[in-house]
Amino acid sequence: MSRAIVTDFTFSDLSIEEQLLSSEGVALTGHQAKTVDALLPVVADADLVITQFAPLQRPVIEAMRRARVIIRYGIGVDNVDLVAAREKGIPVCNIPDYCINEVADQTLAFLLAQTRQVLPNHRIIAEGRWGLAVPLTGMRALRDLTVGVVGYGRIGRAVVDRLIPFDCRVVVHDPLMVLGPVGGTAVTAVPLPELLSESDVVTLHCPSLDSTKKMINTQTLSRMKPGSLLINVGRGDLVDPVALLEALRNGQLAGASLDVFDPEPIPADHPIRSLPNVVLASHIASASPRAVRTLRESVAKIALAVHRGQTPPNIVNGVHR
Repeated sequence: MSRAIVTDFTFSDLSIEEQLLSSEGVALTGHQAKTVDALLPVVADADLVITQFAPLQRPVIEAMRRARVIIRYGIGVDNVDLVAAREKGIPVCNIPDYCINEVADQTLAFLLAQTRQVLPNHRIIAEGRWGLAVPLTGMRALRDLTVGVVGYGRIGRAVVDRLIPFDCRVVVHDPLMVLGPVGGTAVTAVPLPELLSESDVVTLHCPSLDSTKKMINTQTLSRMKPGSLLINVGRGDLVDPVALLEALRNGQLAGASLDVFDPEPIPADHPIRSLPNVVLASHIASASPRAVRTLRESVAKIALAVHRGQTPPNIVNGVHR
């Protein structure tokens, strides 16, 4: 019998996973282990390790005596030491396609909230006032803007598909793309410096990698148009929070919409919480009943594939048994 463990989870229970796994005799145990000390005994004898946000770093992975796979609830795998898992011969799998529509929708919600000043105009009504909450120049139409999409994977493409009907100019950057027109559309792939300097809105859809961490920093922010907008639904560490605060305060950025931040949760006294030109969400862009069910079922199916001796899908660290 294979033994599966969930290191940590934010769902109310694990009934979806248990139903699928128990049908083939896989025993599942759920935990809320979120520190190295708590994780070590949890993972030691597990055959199938499922994780959400727990830090599966080298000491934890080296403590795995029987693990045949590590499966992450989500797209990003930055909480897992991929090198340590590869050295241990453990494949790491993610779920890359469960929330494409949700994150793309959240991006458009953030974009429209900022360009149409939804929150400031709501606040003056709630305070008993009436009229335009911001100068007229703050009320922007997408048809007049250039939107720069950084990262052209599944989510980046879904965002671009949603932007095209708004008649805005769309430029994209991805290191894997050939520069120039994209697929016969009006979308153009450009170098990152060009995207930053020409875009009225920059939206980030990148994984957290050594090459992308703090890609938005004092230097790159200075290349952006004064008064431009930033959206981040990718990973919090794509943006230097100190540089972001300064740009929001000095007007280099007119606003920012952030589903992710560094650190998370955002500390209660962090100044980003009180800035009037920021829209915040608590890493919920992927959330919908359908997406969460798909995520959980996909994780369980990968665990079952490994239990059966099959090669699992979505291996991200190059380990194929």
